[in-house]
Amino acid sequence: MKPVIRAVVFDMDGLMFNTEEVFNRSGTELLRRRGKVPTPILFHSMMGRRAEEAFQVMIDQMELTESIAELQTESEEIFDSLLDDILAPMPGLLNLLDVLEQRQLPKMVATSSHRKYLTDILGRFDLLHRFPKTLTAEDVTHGKPHPEIYLTAAAQLEISPSEMLVLEDSENGTKSAAAAGAHIISVPHEISAHHDFSSAKAIAKSLDDPVIHELLG
Repeated sequence: MKPVIRAVVFDMDGLMFNTEEVFNRSGTELLRRRGKVPTPILFHSMMGRRAEEAFQVMIDQMELTESIAELQTESEEIFDSLLDDILAPMPGLLNLLDVLEQRQLPKMVATSSHRKYLTDILGRFDLLHRFPKTLTAEDVTHGKPHPEIYLTAAAQLEISPSEMLVLEDSENGTKSAAAAGAHIISVPHEISAHHDFSSAKAIAKSLDDPVIHELLG
């Protein structure tokens, strides 16, 4: 039977915007400066996690000596220098937002990133006012793949997790939403195409995919 969807929750990085491409480029440059080359396993392990947890993965896998704070500061400087030339909405995002507003379905962002970053990225495309509810790394104790952020989203939306459509691009995010009991549809991109999305209800080719729009009534 078709599930009843009463709200839609978006991951942000790699799902709403092509920021995973920027993260990969900045991570590659960060490691190049240290004479190291990142592996696909490294970026796989980091994707979808909160920054502090992701940089700990980098330290462990690449045997770095710097602190999380040092790496994060330098990485953010590289990231910011690349954004203006690369950043763009993912295909279908703006159309999907229009559809949700036409159908008066509540929507929300639940990201592993920090609030200052979310405000910057959404603000660049004048989208902040279209998301009255947002959850960020500061709002939870446990990062993805723990289900806390999506359980919190359902509570704030005052619905059952099973009535919440979650859109994710990564394995960690998909596992988080599935563990929360949400109706999770994964939208892989070139960087995450090899991830394990077996816990998703369906796989979409983009945010314009009929598998998403057919759920919206």
